[in-house]
Amino acid sequence: MSPEVHNSNVDSGSVAGVTSDTGAGTLNDNIVDGDTAALIDDGSPAVAGTPVPGAPGAPGDEDSLDTARRERDEYLDMVRRVQADFENYKKRMQRQQTDLVERAGENLVARLLPALDAFDLARAHLSDEENASGGVKALLQAAGLVTDALAKDGLERIDDPGAPFDPTVHDAVEHAPAEDGAESGVVADVLRAGYRWKGRVIRPAMVRVRG
Repeated sequence: MSPEVHNSNVDSGSVAGVTSDTGAGTLNDNIVDGDTAALIDDGSPAVAGTPVPGAPGAPGDEDSLDTARRERDEYLDMVRRVQADFENYKKRMQRQQTDLVERAGENLVARLLPALDAFDLARAHLSDEENASGGVKALLQAAGLVTDALAKDGLERIDDPGAPFDPTVHDAVEHAPAEDGAESGVVADVLRAGYRWKGRVIRPAMVRVRG
């Protein structure tokens, strides 16, 4: 009977030891679970008061925000410079196109000036336009239409007897003696009319200057 009692005691101790081990295992599990909860994504334990990367207000976020703002300002300045350069380019191209058109018109008008001179000579040789033939009248009317059309587009006639001599618009080819009391340095006669095109002298008037 005694050995059986001894075995019974051994079994009870074993059961008690197992129970004790089981309790210790439960305690250890609780500790492991608590440690796991205190871990962050990188596996380091969280320390109270330490900013977590990615959380609002972290130093890394402030630096990233400053960098983003600086890059934004740089990009905005670059866009403004590019836009200003493009606007200047458009204005320059518009001026160049306008100059080309005006130059082309000026060249065309300059080639028409001999025809206008011929009309002036024909009109000067007519003693009486009212009694002129039908053909002559038609020619003079055509000359008037051409002159009017060109004047609407910017052609100005320089034909100003009695005006002060101006070397920028007058070409003095003769000098007439100044009479007593007459003002000198003025245009006595216009021998051939001059012309401006859009405010630019394309041919000075050929004149006789008094004095």
